[in-house]
Amino acid sequence: MGAVVGSLTMQTKSRRVSRDKVDDDFELTIVCHRPEGLDQLESQTNFTKRELQVLYRGFKNECPSGVVNEDTFKQIYSQFFPHGDASTYAHYLFNAFDTGHSGSIKFEDFVRALSILLRGSVSEKLHWTFNLYDINKDGYINKEEMTDIVRAIYDMMGKYTYPALKTDAPKQHVDAFFQKMDKNRDGVVTLDEFILSCQEDENIMRSLQLFENVM
Repeated sequence: MGAVVGSLTMQTKSRRVSRDKVDDDFELTIVCHRPEGLDQLESQTNFTKRELQVLYRGFKNECPSGVVNEDTFKQIYSQFFPHGDASTYAHYLFNAFDTGHSGSIKFEDFVRALSILLRGSVSEKLHWTFNLYDINKDGYINKEEMTDIVRAIYDMMGKYTYPALKTDAPKQHVDAFFQKMDKNRDGVVTLDEFILSCQEDENIMRSLQLFENVM
């Protein structure tokens, strides 16, 4: 999700208080979340313990409470798409990261998803993407759900895309995808249909490999 960024400030009544004391007081004023042990996360992800330490240091520096709520997540994500409206897509993405449906993303949620997206198998990446599109979590993707996601992506890319997008572009995109993915023409796409269709598409398969060497 890019750098986890947040602006948290505090005021103190006494200017003579030491910086360490300020930090201690600050830690006491926020609800802190202590993540699972590195050994456990190392066994659950494709990151080494050293990589997890680096990731956690960055996460903790920017999010001292140890969690990211949806509003903060949207603010972070919108910075990467200044010419569009990323709020709706960020909402769907947040829900995909928030596997426990707690209303916040913990370091464990973040790093497990990152592990899949960066170093997971093709099957794991496609399963995660299917879960993103399956908005109501009923095990299927219907046209309405896919249209909502695709429209959110188009809104996020903004009006400065080239070539310029037509108003009905999201619908055409979804119709084309459903024509390919809905193998038995029952109006919904199952996980198996989704994975099979994606594996048959060279462009999709190439896109899944883009971030494999990021870390």
